[in-house]
Amino acid sequence: MSRKYTYVQEQCIRLAGKLSQATNMLHPGARVGIAVSGGADSWVLLKVMLIRQGIVPFPFEIMALHINPGFCAASHEPLAAWLAENGVAGHIELTDHGLLAHSPENRKKSPCFLCAMLRRKRLFELCRQYRLTHLAMGHNFEDLAATFFMNMLNGGRIDGLAMKESFFQGALTMIRPLLLVKKHMITKAAKSWGLPVWSNPCPSAGKTGRSEAMAAMEALCGHDRNRKANIFTALTKWQLDLTQALKAE
Repeated sequence: MSRKYTYVQEQCIRLAGKLSQATNMLHPGARVGIAVSGGADSWVLLKVMLIRQGIVPFPFEIMALHINPGFCAASHEPLAAWLAENGVAGHIELTDHGLLAHSPENRKKSPCFLCAMLRRKRLFELCRQYRLTHLAMGHNFEDLAATFFMNMLNGGRIDGLAMKESFFQGALTMIRPLLLVKKHMITKAAKSWGLPVWSNPCPSAGKTGRSEAMAAMEALCGHDRNRKANIFTALTKWQLDLTQALKAE
């Protein structure tokens, strides 16, 4: 990298590149939709992917996709301004997904489940509309660990977050380039890049099943850094091995 980056910025770029190469995430001519929620994870993902456009030895396109859940109709304005200023293509859409998920009409599903389902469905539709080949999500290592524990404790199954997975008979590939990056690095990188992160206005923020699973993991590890490091190593190796096995099929 010819430009000067801070340590955390370089770590985000390097780890995303390492994972992308290990799993063959991208290919020449790929058209990548970046799901941008407004949080630090998705902002850093967008920034890293833009930087990687100038690093990888082949061209690929980027388009930011934002689905506003409806809690604040103006919350996405910083994203719209940033995309215009930086010349990045984007689709920003105001919905009622969050409001519907928290309404009396939604009695059977949890608010987070319904909102996430509606958001993913719309993202898939946009990928088809804009003929995107990839959908990039900003999940980080803590998300991987929390999902693993949540599925094990609540669902009785061993499952995590795929680094790369195919949908619609291979027409769309979902990728998670930041899955090797820890949350504290992403938070610092977002601040050092001056990205206009905005707070999550959802009333269920911090009260999700994933949040509870993270609390359970923290309780298990206590203040033992070695336990956290071992969990990180084990889950990373497991997901990489799984991705390599699926690729070989």
